[in-house]
Amino acid sequence: MSTPALLALEDGSVFRGESIGADGQAVGEVVFNTAMSGYQEILTDPSYFRQIVTLTYPHIGNVGVNPEDRESEHHHPVGLIIRDVPPRVSSWRARGDLPSYLRERGIIGIAGIDTRRLTRILRDKGAQNGCMVTGDSAEFEAIEVARTFPGIQGMDLAKEVTTRNAYPWEQGCWNLSDGFEKVTHTEHPWHVVAYDFGIKHNILRLLVSHGCRVTVAPAQTPVEEVLAMAPQGVFLSNGPGDPAPCGYAIAAIGTLLDVGMPLFGICLGHQLLALASGAKTMKMKFGHHGANHPVQELDTGRVLITSQNHGFAVDENTLPGNVRMTHRSLFDGSLQGIHLADRPAFGFQGHPEASPGPQDVGHLFEHFIGLMAERASERGSSL
Repeated sequence: MSTPALLALEDGSVFRGESIGADGQAVGEVVFNTAMSGYQEILTDPSYFRQIVTLTYPHIGNVGVNPEDRESEHHHPVGLIIRDVPPRVSSWRARGDLPSYLRERGIIGIAGIDTRRLTRILRDKGAQNGCMVTGDSAEFEAIEVARTFPGIQGMDLAKEVTTRNAYPWEQGCWNLSDGFEKVTHTEHPWHVVAYDFGIKHNILRLLVSHGCRVTVAPAQTPVEEVLAMAPQGVFLSNGPGDPAPCGYAIAAIGTLLDVGMPLFGICLGHQLLALASGAKTMKMKFGHHGANHPVQELDTGRVLITSQNHGFAVDENTLPGNVRMTHRSLFDGSLQGIHLADRPAFGFQGHPEASPGPQDVGHLFEHFIGLMAERASERGSSL
């Protein structure tokens, strides 16, 4: 016999379904993701920390779960909401099913609710705080719990999900015949320090596969320690929460800009780069969460299909004169990329590493390598 469960939103909306995960209660910001696949990557993406994720595609769990598709070592959404979980798993890569995976990791999950109705509420009213409860629970109590959640705005969550110690990363990208590429640092000459604000594994894999030896550093690592590692470039990772309270990161990036360090920021890292450059950020109504978002590259007019996962954005009206917009969303016109005119630094709001999603923007990693090569040439360095 299935266990009942409910989702209550701060606006008073209530959805009842059945539990497919752990027992208990979860509170967070409810967002929706339109990707048809990639649920395991989503569950392990640190950018979803303290959020409840609604997947709009009706059938979730078809391909089961496996050890290779994790994007971090931990599980970050506090809850998962789906329409239907198939009774059978069908994939040669599967090593388990989604409900068991959720239960083993303490993630609350609900199936059997009208996710189309829920998505319309979030689209029309904006991201809502919500409370998920398993068992026979009173609706009014769950609504009150949802209303007590302070929300994501104003929260510095990067320091909650970052690594506690620096470490090297040596794993490259996955391929069907050999699995993950394994390299040693001596094979790759470009030393990149990656600030971990909630970094995904596939970002690190792509850096390695593009010829970088990578050192991952905690979010609050003093910039002096980063410079002492003698990197040729610094990567600013994705991550959860509001970028504005991350003063330690903004100050560090400002120093890196002053010394002319090549910088590449993705998602939260892109927003932090913009703040360090003098721009401002803003909370979006319901954010961008999906794997089919069209973005225009302004220099060429080319349209790229991108993976997106963010609830904050850079306000293009606040860009200083030395920062130009490079990409724009074709869904809502919001800013998607920046490049500094007088520094080797750029950022992209979406996820070029995909996982899940298309890889149309993967060339940005090559641009980062190019910036490091240009600086090395100017400084008289040789590989």
